[in-house]
Amino acid sequence: MHKLLTDEPGKKMLLLGNEAIARGAIEAGVAITAAYPGTPSSEISLNFFQMSQESDLYFEYSVNEKVSLEVTAAAANTGVRAMCVMKHVGMNVAADALVTLAYVGVRGGLVILVADDPFMFSSQNEQDSRYYAKLAGLPMLEPSSVAEAKEMTRQAFDLSEQLQEPVILRTTTRVNHSTDVVELGPISKAETRGTFSRNPMRYVTIPAVSRQLHVRLLDNLDKAMAVAEQSPFNFSEGSGPGGIICNGVSYNYVADAVQDLNLDGQVKILRLGFTHPLPEQLIKDFLGGCDKVLIVEEGEPVLEEGIKALAQEAKMTMTISGKDQALFSRLYEFDPALVREKIAFYFMGADTTATSSPARPGQAGLPPRPPTLCAGCSHRAAFHAVKKAAEGLDVIYPTDIGCYTLGMLPPLGMADFLICMGSSTGTAAGFSRTLDKKVIAFCGDSTFFHSAMAGLVNAVFNRHNFTLVILDNGTTAMTGHQPNPGVDMEKLGLSGYGRIDIAEVVKALGVPHMAVIEPYKLKKSIATLKEAFAFEGVSVVIARELCALYAKSLKIPAMKPFYVSDRCRNHKDCIDQLGCPAFFIKDGRVAIDPDRCTGCAVCAQVCPENAILPIKIKASPGDKI
Repeated sequence: MHKLLTDEPGKKMLLLGNEAIARGAIEAGVAITAAYPGTPSSEISLNFFQMSQESDLYFEYSVNEKVSLEVTAAAANTGVRAMCVMKHVGMNVAADALVTLAYVGVRGGLVILVADDPFMFSSQNEQDSRYYAKLAGLPMLEPSSVAEAKEMTRQAFDLSEQLQEPVILRTTTRVNHSTDVVELGPISKAETRGTFSRNPMRYVTIPAVSRQLHVRLLDNLDKAMAVAEQSPFNFSEGSGPGGIICNGVSYNYVADAVQDLNLDGQVKILRLGFTHPLPEQLIKDFLGGCDKVLIVEEGEPVLEEGIKALAQEAKMTMTISGKDQALFSRLYEFDPALVREKIAFYFMGADTTATSSPARPGQAGLPPRPPTLCAGCSHRAAFHAVKKAAEGLDVIYPTDIGCYTLGMLPPLGMADFLICMGSSTGTAAGFSRTLDKKVIAFCGDSTFFHSAMAGLVNAVFNRHNFTLVILDNGTTAMTGHQPNPGVDMEKLGLSGYGRIDIAEVVKALGVPHMAVIEPYKLKKSIATLKEAFAFEGVSVVIARELCALYAKSLKIPAMKPFYVSDRCRNHKDCIDQLGCPAFFIKDGRVAIDPDRCTGCAVCAQVCPENAILPIKIKASPGDKI
């Protein structure tokens, strides 16, 4: 049995933040869950997927975040509890549905989990999703710890049904990926079937209906504010003329700093966990006892702006500070040392340079270890084939989001432009209209289904001129091998799923030139790619080969590893052209780590002396394996 299905109230369990969130939803009786995978939220959907195989829970990896929200919104409007999971940039995709869904509301509880990523550990921006709560007019909760994340998730369903609105649960990477002891609560029985009464004047958002629904939304927002005033997730502690207002993981740093700096009795703390709408009276009462206030929040000055406005309304004149060159930046995530320094400076006048903050990733005193494609990654083979096929051409490479984005790094250098998921095809179209270059775009299989497909439709209709290389490795590899519509689920031992063949979709879209290659077969791949590059108009090449790590997890028999024989003249073409991490230099000579080599044989095809051989072939005297 999955550990998160353990029905032993009071039992304590060590859980990842994302596991705690999934458990909270189970305790709340969630019945319908959907997601598009995205770090730092991915483990939530993984646990839902696993639990759905052992319980009545329904979970799906939707094609994108907008669809996942639409699925769960419909379920919630039948009275069934539902949850939608995404990372912060996924909220941009879901926003079209989100803002109007706030008008429509829900009947069963709907919790929308959005995981923000300060410092962009695995993201293309560090946007602050709190603005979506303001934009849509929806209540938002923000946990400060793993245990609280579970409890907030559970109570968010009750809050959603109380207000008849979706509730946004915002986390950040530090909460998602921290581990702590969590006490399990009782599991509520999930109601899996609902009802729906037709009422177009409530549920069909034509302008005449939406005008009335907007009034309803604002009434619900007033109700939410009243709830926020009494919410146990908003609390104050300590005493003194100084005040600190904080949210999320920042509260932990603040509480430690106040204790470390011996500011008890001098500084009090207001922790906001129900952060939208703001509990206005609670905040005004807190401000009334302060002579200066510091706002500690990662990201944008969302709390700061709202609190300053409340102070102005109440004609309060104390100093309120937060985002400032001498205090907190809008960049990156905070850490305990940084928060301690700024609190000391603000309340004690201490020199903020006295204590240095922990080094950011990439700044520690360690040898740099840049990210790279795995040994045997089929994307490396595809990129090499593209580069060879495009020799002599003036090329630009729009790319997309996935493992293959690492193709931007040397020695491959196969990425020139990237905005967001699915942007490869749309940007390729724009470049093809304004540049006298060959445009070669890349996207993955999951990204193709997510949103790149729409750009390809646009390109066919408008007769753009570029080649799209779809890197189909049979899984959503970057976020942990989640399924997508092109995955063969029977290989995972799961039945009841369909499967969409990308080649058939491309043909059906009317793409005039389409081919499929096996990227490990370089010679054939290069020839096929040259034909596609020469085609005037839209051409698509599908590079089809399983992700090496995914193949290993499926227990597909591995190929024999290779070694560098004594034929090697140390040209280092294998390293200089491919950069496979299975290669290393030993005593000035190229060598291959047999434990990392997957036997893809791409390097053997690149070697000018045919010096790279499979280990099963008898080695010559003096060869070092």
